[in-house]
Amino acid sequence: MYSGRLDEKGRLKLPADFHNHFRSLQEQKLYLTSLDRKTAAVYPLYKWREVESFLDNYHEDPQAALNVAFVAAELGSEAEPDAQGRILFSQELRKALGLEDQPLKLWARNGHLEVLSEAMFKEKQEQSKQSPEQDLAKLRAAGLKC
Repeated sequence: MYSGRLDEKGRLKLPADFHNHFRSLQEQKLYLTSLDRKTAAVYPLYKWREVESFLDNYHEDPQAALNVAFVAAELGSEAEPDAQGRILFSQELRKALGLEDQPLKLWARNGHLEVLSEAMFKEKQEQSKQSPEQDLAKLRAAGLKC
């Protein structure tokens, strides 16, 4: 978990680990969006194509897939880190998620980076405090080795 903040132009400075990782990719473009209108997500473009493919081919609940795809398209934009490792968030995404003028948390998961506002971070933090022992016990019973 890393801390961050958007600058006055709406750019997020990536931590060096992420910047170096994204620079090492063959295709350095990123896709910035939200799937749930609560958290932002920064995907390497190849990873975003996997998400799009899943949504296009999900037939169990086509309306759910269409809704998520619509949100991602409405709030999404491509970006490429500049030389200092900053990426520009679109005004639509910044405004919809209330990302401006506050500390942000950056959480690497499943091949992408989630960007949480202070409120979303606190909400997830409170959720994680509800039943940590039971949650871990369930995962260990399902095969988690730790």
